[in-house]
Amino acid sequence: MPGLTLPPSGSNQKASVTQFIGPVHVTVDYSSPSVHGGPGGKDRRGEIWGKLVPYGLSDLGFGNRKPGPWRAGANENTVFAVSHDVKVQGQTLPAGRYGVHMIPDPKEWTVIFSKNADVWGSFFYEESEDALRVKTTPKKHEYREWLTYEFTERRPADATLELQWEDLAVPLSIKVDNISDIYISRLRNELKNMPGFDYRDWDAAAQFCVTANTHLDLALDWAEKAISMPGIGVTTFSTLSTKALVLSKLGRDPDAKTVMQTALRLPTTTPFEIHQYGRQLLTGKKTAEALEVFQYNAQRNGDAWPTNVGLARGYSASGDLGKALEYAKKALPQAPDELNRKSLQDMVDLLSKGQPVAN
Repeated sequence: MPGLTLPPSGSNQKASVTQFIGPVHVTVDYSSPSVHGGPGGKDRRGEIWGKLVPYGLSDLGFGNRKPGPWRAGANENTVFAVSHDVKVQGQTLPAGRYGVHMIPDPKEWTVIFSKNADVWGSFFYEESEDALRVKTTPKKHEYREWLTYEFTERRPADATLELQWEDLAVPLSIKVDNISDIYISRLRNELKNMPGFDYRDWDAAAQFCVTANTHLDLALDWAEKAISMPGIGVTTFSTLSTKALVLSKLGRDPDAKTVMQTALRLPTTTPFEIHQYGRQLLTGKKTAEALEVFQYNAQRNGDAWPTNVGLARGYSASGDLGKALEYAKKALPQAPDELNRKSLQDMVDLLSKGQPVAN
């Protein structure tokens, strides 16, 4: 009876799987039949597809008595819920909650997303309530006793959802278009709330835009707020370097360099922050600039860790392996831990053989 907690019909246990595709929440709720099911736990292997689950549409013997699809599970509707618009097999499915039905076929399946997600199975399925129909190709799969939905491939903006049962899998691609826009929309709203009272959140939001290469004008505004918003902004190496990154992405390299010069000369800037900036320049093949930064670090901070490491890397990249070896040897006894010590010993060994070190 409705509202009572009783064992599931046919011992088909309820199950659920959830996957986030970036900020997009995807969930499948279903009931999971087994291959060894029915009276006495009959072994139905080889009798699932085309028999227990008929190919094509079939008269389900109840409900509206129209030829209907399979319920894609057992008992109540299999329900697919998604928090934002997505593309399933390349076709748009709006955010919402859907009943899932399938029309099996030996070669090509039809997967149906129905606007009616609150019915028992497919007995009352109506084509007029379809939100989307897509096609997919089934494939062989290792044996699965229980019908299972699983996200088998996961990437930043898309995933593959599979129905797996017996020796078959039915895949569905789920893709989120303009995923950066969803992040930006959420960041805008979140920065109007408590996160907006912490400069680090403005800084992190700007860094996201740089990484995603999106909304760079907005990123510049957020970076500036992290620095100078009254009562919130803080001028640090981190906030200034974020602003410089945005400016560089916008093609304003002279402005970016000016901001970085300010960041490097802040009284609070640490030797390690200066060193890391020099490493970034080396990675960007800006060898001369990197060496200048490493030299400035040594002038400002003397032998403080890791100034000598930076000079070793800078001179190595510049082709002066003799000086690079000199500073690597100075840095070796300063190593703060075994990992750095080993790395520096490897550097000394390479330079001693006349080989440059990797940036």
